[in-house]
Amino acid sequence: MSGVLEQLAFYPSLYIPIFGIVGLMIGSFLNVVIYRLPKMLEAEWRAAAREYLAMDEETPERFNLAVPCSACPSCKRSIRPWENIPVLSYVALRGKCGGCSMRISVRYPLVELLGAGAGLLAGWQFGLSLEALAMASVFWTLIALALIDHDTMMLPDSLCLPLLWAGLVFVAIVAPDQLAAHVIGAATGYLAFRVLPIGEGDAKLAAACGAWLGWAALPFFVSVGAGISCLMWVLLYFRNKASRQYPFGPALAVAFVLAVFYGKPYAHYLGLI
Repeated sequence: MSGVLEQLAFYPSLYIPIFGIVGLMIGSFLNVVIYRLPKMLEAEWRAAAREYLAMDEETPERFNLAVPCSACPSCKRSIRPWENIPVLSYVALRGKCGGCSMRISVRYPLVELLGAGAGLLAGWQFGLSLEALAMASVFWTLIALALIDHDTMMLPDSLCLPLLWAGLVFVAIVAPDQLAAHVIGAATGYLAFRVLPIGEGDAKLAAACGAWLGWAALPFFVSVGAGISCLMWVLLYFRNKASRQYPFGPALAVAFVLAVFYGKPYAHYLGLI
């Protein structure tokens, strides 16, 4: 098996599309996570509140990432397996439910394409390697976090904290001599954003990004994240929505992806490494 992988590594035109296909399937799953995880957390909070107030417990229907099956929100018709093929099913159904013809949000195929793009990007940048698989997983997690934050102004600990620890464990395994730099990156990322008047979830996400990037890439990451955030504010200002709250998570996600490619060159330019 290892011999096959070694041979395949010489043919990017073969393995990079595989990253994209896997990314499409992951993107389909991300749509489930983005929609269901906030609702699962809300149900947990309601249950905790009822217990604290000594109220009778509810008996809600089982609801998690696997159950119930995906269904049309209008007619409640379960989505058939052949209607759940990433992107292709959306095109074949012309963006409508196969039962009631209700319009399906274009965001679903866009998230699937984002998943594919994240896989292609990781495969192209890191080749056929463990690092490519790890970084693709980070990209996919950031897609989910960015869109959950966009929808709910919430960055779940159940995604941020595993992302942080996974970064440190990965570095400890593949580059133990750099572990200290990544621990410092996580701590600095958290502190840099915790002192700002933003949510603690943003600081935890910044810590997770710092764990993967290391401290040297943080100046680029922080600068780009702040720049994107300011640009969002300006756009809202000219749309007369400057007083509206907006999520910081998407800006951090984009800044992380850019820092993966340009963070170290920028650190070299500044003389940090």
